Parts: sequence; C-alpha cells; structure tokens
Amino acid sequence: MRSQTSFNRIVTPATEAILAGVFIGNDADVQPQFGTVQNFAQDREIFSEGAGADYFYKLVSGTVRTCRFLADGRRQIDAFYVAGDIFGLEFGTHYGLSAEAVTDCMVIMYRKIKLDVGANHDTHLSRELLAFAVRGMARAQAHALLLGRRSAMEKMAGFLLDWSNKSPDRDTVSLAMTRQDIADYLSLTIETVSRTLSQLERDHVIDLPSARQIRLRKLDMLEDLAA
Repeated sequence: MRSQTSFNRIVTPATEAILAGVFIGNDADVQPQFGTVQNFAQDREIFSEGAGADYFYKLVSGTVRTCRFLADGRRQIDAFYVAGDIFGLEFGTHYGLSAEAVTDCMVIMYRKIKLDVGANHDTHLSRELLAFAVRGMARAQAHALLLGRRSAMEKMAGFLLDWSNKSPDRDTVSLAMTRQDIADYLSLTIETVSRTLSQLERDHVIDLPSARQIRLRKLDMLEDLAA
C-alpha cells in the first residue's frame, strides 16, 4: 500500500468559503480553521483499516473508495465517494475500513474530537450527525441489495443506474474507477465485468465510447434488469 502525499495546509476561513461548505451544516460555532486540506494522488491510502479514527473527511474533488482486504488477499470495496460526500466518520475508536483515492483528490480533514464537543452543545449539529448516520445505513443497505442480486447482469445494471443517478446527464456515465474497482465492488471477477459490459453493448443497451465513459441507450431495459 502506498503512503499518502505530503502536501497539506491549514484551512483558513477564506479558503473554506471558496471550497463551498466543506463541513456538515453551517453552524458558526464550528470553526472551519480546525480543518486541514490534503491532496492525495491516485491510489494513495488516506487511512487504513484498524487505525485510530481521530479524523473524518469531506471530499472536495475527485473520487474515493473505502474497502476491506480479506485474509486471502482479495479486496472488497464497500463504497465510492464523490465531491461533497463525507467519509471516515466512525462512531467507534478505530476505522472499520481503509480509504484510498480512486483519482487525484482533495479532501478536508477534521478532528473528530472537535465534532464530539460541538455535538454535545449544539442540537443542529447533532441532527446533522444523525442524518449522516442514516445516509450511511441507506448506502450500506443499497450495496447489500446490489450484491444480493442473482446474476452479474443484474448487478451491473444496478451499478450503472446508481451512477446514472449521480451524473449531470443521466444518459451518460463517466466512471472514475477501473474495471477491477467495479469487480471488487460487485463481488465479481474483472473478466465477468468486461464480459457483461460487452454483452450490454451487443444488445444495444449501452455504448462504450471509451473505457471510462458509458452511454445508456435503454434506461428502461437496465431498470428491468435491476428490478
């Protein structure tokens, strides 16, 4: 596992404003200068499973994956995060997953102890934390349902629809992750991922103009497959 990049700097209030609301909520009592900007190059580790969960992160740009490495060396990707998402906010003392940069990315790192103190005195912040926990549970449930689908085609259809919903143009999906990332997220082999995408292309459900861009030609068919 490669180590993180060395670049970091303290966030000033002016930088915070430019980065457009990197913290949960807008409470004036939560001082943004406690955050630190860090840049991570592609595939760099942000934090590791089992390490002390002293910080949580807001993703400003790029894509991040959280994952677990199994005893036999296989990797299971739990989630992908995009700009605006918060990750690494553990309610225990240690990280349950590792986090890695899928692409070059910028994050804001916050000390969790500052959040704990703020939540004890601020009901708005407490509600935001509850909302974050609920979103995390919903994300985990959606992934569990995706993995529970019977066939590789059903899993792939659900994955493409999920990213379609996150895209500005629902008919075009631009993927930051590799085929191997997709395989590790869907619990498939990379060969199965490639074969499934090729079959969808032959069936004129999608177009593959490039390895990372997918045009969804028949959303209704994908929805039927994922149902």
